[in-house]
Amino acid sequence: MLAILAVWEAACRLLHVPEFLLPAPSVILKAALAMSGSEWAGHITSTLRVALEGYTVSILISLPLATMLALSPILSRTIYPILVVIHSTPIVAVAPIIVVTLGVSDLPRVVITSIITFFPLVISTATGILSTPDELVELSRSLRATRGREILQIRLPYAVPHIFSALKVSITLAVVGAVVAEFVAAERGLGYAILFATSTFKIPQAFACLVVLVMMSLILFRLVVTAQMLLFPWSLPREKRA
Repeated sequence: MLAILAVWEAACRLLHVPEFLLPAPSVILKAALAMSGSEWAGHITSTLRVALEGYTVSILISLPLATMLALSPILSRTIYPILVVIHSTPIVAVAPIIVVTLGVSDLPRVVITSIITFFPLVISTATGILSTPDELVELSRSLRATRGREILQIRLPYAVPHIFSALKVSITLAVVGAVVAEFVAAERGLGYAILFATSTFKIPQAFACLVVLVMMSLILFRLVVTAQMLLFPWSLPREKRA
């Protein structure tokens, strides 16, 4: 990474690349420092709040829905095609409609973020539940375990690695969803800051916001990894449990 930054800086200086095309890393750093701390705090807080709210809503909807889809063939045949249609629809095209329908507030941005993030959670959770060994399910039924205990104590634990794989993917998609929503309608946020900066040809400032977005995604991803290590260490491969 340091080598890439050094080559990038040298190329911009030696080739005299205009800042409005590709600013050098030093110029991007100056643009980041030129923005006040309160301005950064406002944009970061707004984007982070929408991303986490949409991510939470997605989890609350996806896990019960995936469980129902995995255990009910009828629901799977009826609801799964609808989910595929929703996931296949370009969210950039639907976002303006959602904003017009729900109004200019955090609600449409949370909805857009949830739509982007929930599909991987549904698919991975359902796959994990269905991967439970049949002999364990039959053993639980022979011991007269209730349907609820079968799901909570046998099927969901087997699905934990799949669920966390989806959670890692979805947390980065949540940031993407928040930015897409801010492109459509927002007065604050990193997506709004990038849109405003590019419209006024302040490209170094746009790159600075982009760097912060990448750092935010990496930090959130790491938090999910840490949560799995602390709460479900047995779900990790043996070489990663330490």
